[in-house]
Amino acid sequence: MNPLEDIRPITLQVSAIGGEGGGVLASWIVAAAQHAGYPVQSTSIPGVAQRTGATIYYLEVFPVPIANLNGKRPVLALYPGVGDIDIMLASEFAEAGRAISNGFVTPDRTHLIASTHRVYAIDERSNMADGRYDTDRLYTAAEERTKASYLADYRQLAQAKGISLNAVLLGVLASIDILPMTKADYLFAIEQSGLAVGSNAQGFEIGFNHEFEKNRAASGATSVTAETNESSSSKLQSRVHDEFPIFCHAVLLEGITRLSHYQDTDYAAQYLDRLAPIWKKENDADGFGEVTAETGRQLALRMSYEDVIRVAQLKSAPDRLERIREEVGAKQDEPVVVVDYLKPGIDELCSILPATFGRWVMGFAERRGWQDKGNFGLHLKSTTVTGYLQLRFLASLKRWRRGTYRYTEEQASIETWLADVEAGLDLDPHLALEIVECARLIKGYGDTHRRGTSNFNIIRDKAILPALSNRLAIEGAADVIANARAAALSDPEGTRLADMTEEIENSVSSTVAD
Repeated sequence: MNPLEDIRPITLQVSAIGGEGGGVLASWIVAAAQHAGYPVQSTSIPGVAQRTGATIYYLEVFPVPIANLNGKRPVLALYPGVGDIDIMLASEFAEAGRAISNGFVTPDRTHLIASTHRVYAIDERSNMADGRYDTDRLYTAAEERTKASYLADYRQLAQAKGISLNAVLLGVLASIDILPMTKADYLFAIEQSGLAVGSNAQGFEIGFNHEFEKNRAASGATSVTAETNESSSSKLQSRVHDEFPIFCHAVLLEGITRLSHYQDTDYAAQYLDRLAPIWKKENDADGFGEVTAETGRQLALRMSYEDVIRVAQLKSAPDRLERIREEVGAKQDEPVVVVDYLKPGIDELCSILPATFGRWVMGFAERRGWQDKGNFGLHLKSTTVTGYLQLRFLASLKRWRRGTYRYTEEQASIETWLADVEAGLDLDPHLALEIVECARLIKGYGDTHRRGTSNFNIIRDKAILPALSNRLAIEGAADVIANARAAALSDPEGTRLADMTEEIENSVSSTVAD
């Protein structure tokens, strides 16, 4: 019997998004195998543009040198098979999730190397609410569905050193010692390619010697808390720790940090003032802080609504240019020009006008149907003195924000929403939680904000208020609100929500009749 018949190729799949260097990484692996004298085959399967899928590079390495095959050559496959991958290498975390979901990663066989940074996919960006994939679920899947996982934010590691991500990933691949090539073979492949040999060799060494974090959750919690402690006043921190349960602390500390930066510490204190009665009612209902924490999350977002002032504040942030330089890989002696494209409309202009005047202008525009006709484009070079000063001037209007039209409108809407949440807690905590979640509908500015606010008001009128006034059965009210919200988020045109409201009206009529 030929002993070679019992030896199978080592299979490797690389899933890389555009710009991450997947093709270069695959070519290095092939070159390393060839230099070591092993049979190797590689093929690529193009992905889809606009971040809806990665390009797949599939490789097979036969772990017996060609010199020992007595003139024979193994038959190597061109396409990955489900459940047949030894090493999965993903240059972005969601791509690791795709591979797991599609069955290419299995706990009896697959070693997963993945960078945990995220580049949001089209469906995540276009979602009307928070459409981001749950990274905690990705971590859990990676831990449960692999034979071994090697996870870290390799992109951040590479950017910090000014090196390429694919070089770091190659180093990690070499360090796990599954493929038969030696470290010298990989370094030869980098040198042979002639592509930034020095920096790529440095990146390889960083990946090869990387020490993996064993306690991801603990590490993440520590860093977030430390950042919050440095950026928030001790008085507000003390209030969070003294007045609210531990379950809420991480969210509320982040909330006061965000709002202190957005406006000032008085605004952050108002945030806690608004949450105090929510926690009191939840505590009286023997809750542990779930409703309060989620209210805190959504309230921080609503109180830091997007207006011209906020956009200017973010675009003129001191660290923004340095961050852009790092992202594009610019050297210290290379100039970087940043052009910001702005398209404000009547909504945006009215948002920073004094409340009374802004309300009159907005009403005038609505009566004449001008809301979508007043947009004009601006190309602002924020890296020039003039452009930067213009942004800083707009950002400086923050001190007058409390007297603006948008501020008064948002605060009134927030108070109404919080009153509904409190009323819901008097009836059923689950109902209150669904009322809290409806705040996800309201975001952005312009048409996005108008559409979301309109959907929120429809759900409030047709479902929330009937539930709070016992015109809709409490037992099913939470599910009705959740379904209506899901309909609004899944259909920008509003057709599904319209159909849902008819069903809700019938339920309300039946309850009243009974």
